[in-house]
Amino acid sequence: MFGISKDALWAFGVHILTASGAFLAFLSIVATAENRFTAAFFWLGMALLVDGVDGPLARKLEVKKWWPHWSGDMLDSVIDYVTYVIIPAFILYQSGLMGTYLSFLSAAMIVVTSAIYYADTRMKTVDNGFKGFPVCWNMVVFTLFIVSPSELLSFAVVVVTAILTFVPVIFVHPVRVKIMRIPTLAIFALWALGGLLALYYNLDAPAWIDAIILASSAYLFCIGAVLQALGRIH
Repeated sequence: MFGISKDALWAFGVHILTASGAFLAFLSIVATAENRFTAAFFWLGMALLVDGVDGPLARKLEVKKWWPHWSGDMLDSVIDYVTYVIIPAFILYQSGLMGTYLSFLSAAMIVVTSAIYYADTRMKTVDNGFKGFPVCWNMVVFTLFIVSPSELLSFAVVVVTAILTFVPVIFVHPVRVKIMRIPTLAIFALWALGGLLALYYNLDAPAWIDAIILASSAYLFCIGAVLQALGRIH
């Protein structure tokens, strides 16, 4: 059709899949503005799912070969900044999770430090990890919502994590980093399962679900630094 091969059409479909994350982000923004935070996190979770599958699909279908003038990396970065940064910051502000002033200050720190991080061309490591906290604020804010620590402790978590954005500590990508990929993927799946259960309980989950999310979050947050200290990842 129109001189475009079937393979090329399938390849461009990956760009459409990636772009669908923008609509999921829009739905999350609408839900946040209406104080429907369970729905907001649900749509962010769907966007996270899309972000997890579009990369492998792009490589399998050779998107860059068929559409060299369309930057999937740029498209992905634009949507990631909205779903990983802007919306979680907006959720913090809109919910007042840490009180009015600390929530606003936290949101400001998140959007500014993350914007600078996205401009850093050295963020990727040779092992396909990330140097510095890779601005996954959707996961951080969701965990804070579920675990519900004190306002000051929540603020301290945001401050420390924002600082780690600029510290040369390695964070793993659960799919792309080959070292300990299987256990890391399993822990990530456990975190996702805990998240689904928390959404089912309308963000007021039993303590055992809180424990699953907190423990799996701690692993995902720290495993890169542990492997770096052991000299197994660079």
